[in-house]
Amino acid sequence: MKTAVPRYYHLDVEVSPERVGQVSRILAAHLRFWDLETLVQPVCHSAELLLHAIEEHATDKNTSIEMWWNGQHLISAVAENDRELRPDRELRPCLTRIAALSDGWGCCSTDNGSTVIWFTQRAPVDQSAPLVPTTPEPALRAMLQVPRETPVATLAGVPDGEAPDILEDAR
Repeated sequence: MKTAVPRYYHLDVEVSPERVGQVSRILAAHLRFWDLETLVQPVCHSAELLLHAIEEHATDKNTSIEMWWNGQHLISAVAENDRELRPDRELRPCLTRIAALSDGWGCCSTDNGSTVIWFTQRAPVDQSAPLVPTTPEPALRAMLQVPRETPVATLAGVPDGEAPDILEDAR
């Protein structure tokens, strides 16, 4: 059985007409490296549509592009930093085409004022694979000690002699 490793890619780019094609080739190379050849055309076309629209309408041309692969879906997101750009107005034709090309899409604002436009592509049945389980890495250098011998009543904050029957049964 083929298994899939979760993947992530991030690219910061200043959009210009000549960079749009270059970014599309970079995204295509990553998708091919991830064995997602069938998703290259719809993902790159959708990304190109967004980048061309941002290049045409936005005053701030700095964008971030991200792709996540989870074994069944590829989620692509383009974040633009122009607070004045209204996706519901300037990007409506672009978003209509992305909706037709993708399995799902959406748009949201972030705390810093940028707008993120995302779209998903489902992998064909023959490319869908379960994820390889990864071992979690501790986030803290020192592990917290779990109270193993502490009675449940004490954990609940009830003094030892006043534990209700339900807590007594748990001991």
